[in-house]
Amino acid sequence: MRVMGIDPGLTRCGVGVVEGRPGAPGTMIAVDVVRTDPEAPLGDRLLALDEGLRALLDAHQPEAVAVERVFSQHNVASVIGTAQASGIALLAGARLGLPTATYTPSEVKNAVCGNGTADKRQVTTMVTRILRLKEAPKPADAADALAIAICHLWRGGVKARIAAAHTAASQASAAAAAKERTR
Repeated sequence: MRVMGIDPGLTRCGVGVVEGRPGAPGTMIAVDVVRTDPEAPLGDRLLALDEGLRALLDAHQPEAVAVERVFSQHNVASVIGTAQASGIALLAGARLGLPTATYTPSEVKNAVCGNGTADKRQVTTMVTRILRLKEAPKPADAADALAIAICHLWRGGVKARIAAAHTAASQASAAAAAKERTR
């Protein structure tokens, strides 16, 4: 599976594309940062972010998009910008009919480091090891995006299979009930 991980930000939006499967290290396909001008009007920044993400989606053809879920911070302006960027990221994936998922920072850290309170340095170190990279991805937004993609590969695939199994079981149960009613 090929996953595009997105670390949303209005000024810097990290993007990492990883290919792999649950339980396996995975391979980095691409890493990038979409940047917008902090002095530009908000609408122009959101449009630039959308266009940048669309270009990367077209270039790398992921099968799923995973976005870091916005969490409460002390800086309300930063939370609002991050939430807006997150919405653009989810929309970009959904527009192409791709499955999208969100993960909290602690879910990503736990998946990659085994510790939901790991710091950025630890996340970058583990991403570098997991993907067998010669050097750490920079900036931190890029490393975080790769971590989000890895998290989805390792957790999202399992979640999707569980959901599919539940759906299949529900459909089978409904079909059996319908068959019983027709007897």
